[in-house]
Amino acid sequence: MNLNISGHHVEVTPPLRDYVVTKLKKLERHFDHLISAEVILSVEKQRQKAEATVHVSGANLHAEAVDGDLYAAIDLLSDKLDQQTRRHKEKLRNHHHKQAHKRMSA
Repeated sequence: MNLNISGHHVEVTPPLRDYVVTKLKKLERHFDHLISAEVILSVEKQRQKAEATVHVSGANLHAEAVDGDLYAAIDLLSDKLDQQTRRHKEKLRNHHHKQAHKRMSA
């Protein structure tokens, strides 16, 4: 997976970059068709924001999280993306409703 991490009004230090990489690697455990991800970390006064767009086969998943601590915002972002990837994977797997629909219309 190609990963692009950038910061607005915040320097992306190596420990911060490693933390983001570690959190996004967990997404690959659930869904291995991840193509690329863009992560933007920003700071505005007391508001720390992390947002990401993950390109997967068949969809683009976007999430953002705001917290007082940047690491906590990254955790929230990771949880949201994890939930979205699981939901997307279920949509790809669940073909039962199409078969039932075909039987009813035939």
